[in-house]
Amino acid sequence: MADVNALQVLSPGIQSTVQDLGRHGYGRYGVAPSGALDGFALRIANLLVGNREDEAGLETTLMGLTLQALTDMLVAVTGANLQLRLNGKPLQMWCSHIICKGDVLTFSGAASGFRAYLSVGGGIGVPRIMGSKSTNLPSCFGGLHGRALQKDDILAVADPGENLSLAERCLPPDWIPAYPARWTLRVLWGPQDHHFSAEGRQTFCSHAYMLSPDSDRTGIRLQGPAVHSRTDIAESIISEGVVAGAIQVPGDGQPIIILGETVTGGYRKIATVISADLPLLGQMKPGDAVQFKAILPAEATDALRRQEERIEGFKKSLPG
Repeated sequence: MADVNALQVLSPGIQSTVQDLGRHGYGRYGVAPSGALDGFALRIANLLVGNREDEAGLETTLMGLTLQALTDMLVAVTGANLQLRLNGKPLQMWCSHIICKGDVLTFSGAASGFRAYLSVGGGIGVPRIMGSKSTNLPSCFGGLHGRALQKDDILAVADPGENLSLAERCLPPDWIPAYPARWTLRVLWGPQDHHFSAEGRQTFCSHAYMLSPDSDRTGIRLQGPAVHSRTDIAESIISEGVVAGAIQVPGDGQPIIILGETVTGGYRKIATVISADLPLLGQMKPGDAVQFKAILPAEATDALRRQEERIEGFKKSLPG
C-alpha cells in the first residue's frame, strides 16, 4: 500500500529528525551509524504502536515540536517528558493513543530528560539508505531530505489505520526510566586507559563533570577537573575507529563522550560507557552533572542482559 500523508509540521522545535536504530556496518567507508540516541525509548515507542523495534520514528529535542494529524493514526511518545499535549491537554507518555485528523500534538518544554521519541503505527515513510531511515545530519542524507524537520514538512506513514486496535498499550510505570539532573554512568576501562597516569584515572572516577552547551549528536563535551595522560607519551594517537560511548580525552584533559555521528577519533579513550547505559546519553542535557563508575565486564554483560530481558518480557506481555 502507498504511504499516506499523516503529519504536518507546524513548528519543528529546536531539532527534530527521523531516526531508527541506526545505519551499522559502514564505518569502514566513513559512514556514521546515526540513529536514535536513546534507543530504549524508540524501541518501546515502536512496540506500543505495533511496529518492529527498529522502525523509524521522530526524535525531538527539548521543546517546540508541533504536529498536526492529517489522518487518524496510532501514536506513542516515550523518552523525555517534554510536556506532551494533545489539543492543549496533557497526553500520557509511554502509552499508545489514537489521534484523529485535525488533532495537534505539542511538545511544550522539558520537565525531565532531553529527547522524546514519537512512533506512528506503520512507521515514518522515508527511503532506506544503506538499510536505515536515520538522518545523518553532518553528511546531509537519510531521514527527510537529509536534514532536520522544517515548518510545513509533511510526513507520510504506511497504512496509518492498520494498528488502531492497539490503542491504550502502556509500559508498566515501574519500568519507565527516571531522568535526573545528576547522572552516574557505568564504564569499562580502555582501550587506552594505560596511557593515563594513576592520578588521571583517579580524577576521572572521583569527580563530577558538567555537560557543556557545546554538546551535540556527535559528542557530549564535559567540563571539570582535567584528566591527565602520562607525560612520557605523545599527546595524540593515530586515528582509529570509535564506537558510541567511547570517552576521548584531548590535550586539555576535558572528556568527550562520543555519540552516533562519528566513526573515527585521534584522541585516547580512557573508558567506554557500557551498552546498557548508552540510552542515558540521549537524555543528558547541558548543565547536568555526571560521574563515572568503573565496573567489570561481567557486570556490564549482566546489565545488558537484564535490560534485554525486560524488553523481551514486555513484548511477550503484548496481546496478539
